[in-house]
Amino acid sequence: MSAVLTNPTPPAPQESPGLWTLAWRRLKQDPVGMIALAVVILFLAMMLASFTGLVARDWSKESGVSYANPAFLAGQENLEAKAVAAGTGVSKAPPVDLSDVDPLAPRYKEWEERAAKIAVTETKRAETLPFGGDKWGRDVLLKAIKGSEVSIFVGLVAAVLATIIGTFLGAMAGYWGGKVNDFLEWFYNIFTSIPYILLILAFAAVFKKGLDTIIVILALTGWTGIYRLVRAEYIKHSAREYVKAAQAIGASHMSRMFIHILPNASHVILVQLSQHVVQFIKAEVILSFLGLGVPVDMVSWGTMLAEAQNELVIGKWWQLFAAGASMAVLVTAFSLLTDSLRDALDPKLK
Repeated sequence: MSAVLTNPTPPAPQESPGLWTLAWRRLKQDPVGMIALAVVILFLAMMLASFTGLVARDWSKESGVSYANPAFLAGQENLEAKAVAAGTGVSKAPPVDLSDVDPLAPRYKEWEERAAKIAVTETKRAETLPFGGDKWGRDVLLKAIKGSEVSIFVGLVAAVLATIIGTFLGAMAGYWGGKVNDFLEWFYNIFTSIPYILLILAFAAVFKKGLDTIIVILALTGWTGIYRLVRAEYIKHSAREYVKAAQAIGASHMSRMFIHILPNASHVILVQLSQHVVQFIKAEVILSFLGLGVPVDMVSWGTMLAEAQNELVIGKWWQLFAAGASMAVLVTAFSLLTDSLRDALDPKLK
């Protein structure tokens, strides 16, 4: 009895996971990185909610008395609240007919009634707020949320612009070499010869204050570190076989630079982008603290810290804590996420 031989069906070819898929798998195995990612996403969501008006829409409303205590310090004495309450009484002098000597005398009664209404309104202000109030009775918690809108937006946009500038110039220098590399290296050395913070302060002192101005300043002064690393990556990859093969099949220089080499240097660029977000958030806070950042009609964590330095003298610390803690949590989360991204994108570093 002869056995019937059948050709087995070949297994379907399995597609190997790409760089980003493998990086995401490695990132999910890092609990610290995932917690940091969740915190960063939370802050970004808070920034978008503030921008769209879903939260902190009434941050400038004077909802409490001057320097209202935080809710957890409700039992402590607040001299400012007592001063407001003491000013609610309107003196009631006996009526005097001054219409013959003063043409405005008939309006005095109306003005007294209006002053009484304003005084009653003042007494309705809360003596405590969830996280305290500032000098004008504005909720510090809502103010910190609104401040995140400016600080995070400046950090993100400035980091993206600096990354684009540094990546383009680094790609040009590393790929072309020769005179192009010499000129860009000379340009790079000029920027790096000046201390970074002094360069920022010099630009900020020259240009008019504004949100767009501070973004441009940070982008124009922060591209150097990205340039140096991208240039090194392009020098390394330009001589590799896959680039030579692309040249052999007629790929243009731009195609080789930004279609073939750029994806292989993207892990360095992404990590640098994350690092620069942290640096630029801190830079915006410093500039706004010094009065060289956002305009006075806007609020950021830097302007809150500038206001808080005067409040510390009279023992009002909650605005300083709200702005400082918000910035510290976000910066720490971004720094931890940067380390996790570096490990996930380049497992040889582990």
